[in-house]
Amino acid sequence: MARRSRQQDPESLRKELLDLIKNFEVELKSDDLRGKVIALVPAHHILRDLGSSLIPKGVAASARDRIILYLTKYPRQVIKGDELMVISGIGEWARRVRELRVQFGWSIATGVTAKEMLEEGELDLTEFGIERLSPDNYILLDESQDRDAAFRWNKANEIRKKKTAVKDKLLEFLVENVGKPVTGEELRYVAGDKTEWARRVRELRTEEGWAVTTKNMGRPDLPIGVYLLEDTHQAPPHDRKIPDDVRRAVLSRDEYSCQHCMWNHSKWNKADPRHLELHHKIHHAKGGENTEENLITLCTVCHDKVHRTEK
Repeated sequence: MARRSRQQDPESLRKELLDLIKNFEVELKSDDLRGKVIALVPAHHILRDLGSSLIPKGVAASARDRIILYLTKYPRQVIKGDELMVISGIGEWARRVRELRVQFGWSIATGVTAKEMLEEGELDLTEFGIERLSPDNYILLDESQDRDAAFRWNKANEIRKKKTAVKDKLLEFLVENVGKPVTGEELRYVAGDKTEWARRVRELRTEEGWAVTTKNMGRPDLPIGVYLLEDTHQAPPHDRKIPDDVRRAVLSRDEYSCQHCMWNHSKWNKADPRHLELHHKIHHAKGGENTEENLITLCTVCHDKVHRTEK
């Protein structure tokens, strides 16, 4: 069984560690390699004890509690994995971080997932003053805990185990949570940690017309690192495959509002669950192109009305 860190007065632990290091001078002069290693084991344990003792037990009793307390103290700052290892005082600290993300609803982005989202244009880290995260980096994107995450995790676990394609798993999970934000970390988990997950989510939007959006793709009100399937209404085939950079430019130009009725997401409600789409002024069938000049932002209600009147 793995040794648990023991919490006590940090100053006492510091002195104990210093004594061990001083006594190690004798071991260094020895030719006994194993003796040196064994002599360092207590120092290794004390270092873990010291790290976990930096936060009193009355404030955070477990390694998981210490990790989230540390992250919430420094939100939206790049935290190295070594920092979390120290403050947790355990060897399995990475598993606790994953539990906090997937099961407890904390929006903690990892360097691995951030890289995959960046490659698909789904994430912009510049507002944090950084361009990328290293694989061993973490960042708490939002200090608010998502209390529904545990329920989503049960469904994610069920879908993850199915013998279906990654894209099918992702769509099923998004449909199960239609209208609700889910994190990139959750989607990666559903995909069985396959690196292709972000590309498949983008394909659902750009090739199959599913209204999957992010802060960087038409919903500036969403937290960074979050995806949202707005509803199960798929865009007409001729309005799909619009390049994401063009999509962003048109939505920004139109101030994220329907250009017919001026509806925007600040007016969203359950009784009127519309969302924004892009409409071709000149249809593809008539030579219309996927350009900013030929596209306009419409809500789904106005978009459907336009297509009905044009038939």
